[in-house]
Amino acid sequence: MKKTALVTCYFQHNYGSQLQALATQMMLDKLGVENETVRIDGLKREINRAKYKYFLSKAFDKNTVMDKMAAIKKAIAKRTNRKYAENLAARDRIFSRFAETRFRLSPMYRSKAELGQHARDYAAFIVGSDQLWLPSNIAADYYTLNFVPDGVTKIAYATSFGVSSLPRKQADMARKFLNRFDSIFVRETSGQRLIKKLTGRDVPLVCDPTLLFTAEEWNRQATPKRLVADNYILCYYLGNNPAHRAFAKRLSQKTNCKIVQLPNLDEYIKSDEGFADYPLYEVSPLDFIALIRDAKYVLTDSFHCTVFSALFSKDFYVFRRYGADSAVSTNSRIYSLLDTFDTPGRLLTGSEDAAECLQAKIDFTAVHKRINRLREASATALKQALRSQHP
Repeated sequence: MKKTALVTCYFQHNYGSQLQALATQMMLDKLGVENETVRIDGLKREINRAKYKYFLSKAFDKNTVMDKMAAIKKAIAKRTNRKYAENLAARDRIFSRFAETRFRLSPMYRSKAELGQHARDYAAFIVGSDQLWLPSNIAADYYTLNFVPDGVTKIAYATSFGVSSLPRKQADMARKFLNRFDSIFVRETSGQRLIKKLTGRDVPLVCDPTLLFTAEEWNRQATPKRLVADNYILCYYLGNNPAHRAFAKRLSQKTNCKIVQLPNLDEYIKSDEGFADYPLYEVSPLDFIALIRDAKYVLTDSFHCTVFSALFSKDFYVFRRYGADSAVSTNSRIYSLLDTFDTPGRLLTGSEDAAECLQAKIDFTAVHKRINRLREASATALKQALRSQHP
């Protein structure tokens, strides 16, 4: 029987990216569908060249420039701060090792054209999840599956645009490639609306792959030992927002819990130096799950950190990474997730009184009932989409 090819961002040095890719592989395994993840190594240069061309076309766009400043700051810090560079290198080695050891990877293809020539060797291609249809990724034309010929099943599972609207050129591209998919399932209501506007198609809402598994199932994957002995607040901030860190300090004072942080994740943030009691760099994706599992409280602006916090019934507080008026904002996926959990009150600005926030409790019995319903419906939808290829 032919394998199913998974087109994911398993290689990204990001906890959410690697764990959602792992969850997709785990789900196909659970369904008894033989699968492998498309190895990115030989394709990366071609994909990145197209992305660079896209960003060059946006060189005079204020929001895009602001968004790319994070990468520039990171590069400068790596050159000027030896300790930071060493810490980042250690984290990168862990991510790279995870990608090479936890995924069943395909043979190496040297180009999208070569991959397309071998596409009929597979029963189907599944792309997802995460923000794989961001405008820059549409421009790169990989997660669009345009290289897959007609007649080969194409499925999008929980794939996200990350934004609520697309630039005109990428909207035109999306209108064409979306109509080539046999099945499309999206993660956010904003994605549903966008696809309806572009194609007229009504597409189902499904959960992120990480939500397809319970806390007990993830705990079997997670690092078993406790990584920090003290009671602690886990801070997992991707954005550079001082108010969010100030709230963590106030919460620490009220609860007498230490602060554990994974600092400088997407960019170098000078104020992260000296912020946490335990600043951790050498943390694998499976350590990341364990840190959430064993935390007293979780503070985050991350979608996937919020997912695992809910699964493990942690008192979590979520912040907007971007301002409401930012054109590059990906806040919509956080809003949609909190709607899924029916916990809109967990979204904070950072100015709140910590003592008052501690009084507000989450009904995790109700949250898990909602997750279970969506989990069952999502798994059923994926099974039905695969049924024609894997009876």
